[in-house]
Amino acid sequence: MVDQPADSFTVPIDGVELEGDLALPADATGLVVFAHGSGSSRHSPRNAFVAEALRQHGLGTFLFDLLTEQEDRTYETRFDIDRLTTRLLGVTEWLRERTDTGGLHVGYFGSSTGAAAALRAAARLGGDVDAVVSRGGRVDLATEQLPAVTAATLFIVGGADADVLALNREGLDDLTCTKDLAVIEGAEHLFEGPGELEEVADLAAAWFAEHLS
Repeated sequence: MVDQPADSFTVPIDGVELEGDLALPADATGLVVFAHGSGSSRHSPRNAFVAEALRQHGLGTFLFDLLTEQEDRTYETRFDIDRLTTRLLGVTEWLRERTDTGGLHVGYFGSSTGAAAALRAAARLGGDVDAVVSRGGRVDLATEQLPAVTAATLFIVGGADADVLALNREGLDDLTCTKDLAVIEGAEHLFEGPGELEEVADLAAAWFAEHLS
């Protein structure tokens, strides 16, 4: 399948304008919204790699900046999970109102702090979000909301990312939805070793393909 080029949009949310890139394969079976981690952006090479793999499986993708360039310069703002969640909820509503994406099942792919925002947003939206995948997620920043998540949720963590792995094991116990934990042995937080990011992409694609169809 030829990869679908992305269309760029500016989304007005929360008093600011956020840049985003939307790519929809023909006859897309679902739409995955990406929530990047602290200090990252829609240009994250790791998220871009995963997004391309998802599109090869017939899934649409929307990668956007959770923060403006000015906001991202402030360390505290990067960890303002309430703000990140509000932005993700706003983007989801914007996508729901579009004719080309409004009828698609929605999933979230969150990384690091973005995973906390994804889980909080999923808890708020209930059945309006069908699946969540967390890559190296700071799920401890969404602890209170985890029991309310109804979307099928997959945690992907590196086996060498000991602290985050421990947090994910604890978080998994708090989930009452369809759930799983995938540990990529030997991988650290950024999954930079040979084949590690490919494994992340394969796991995410399989999860979304199952739960967004």
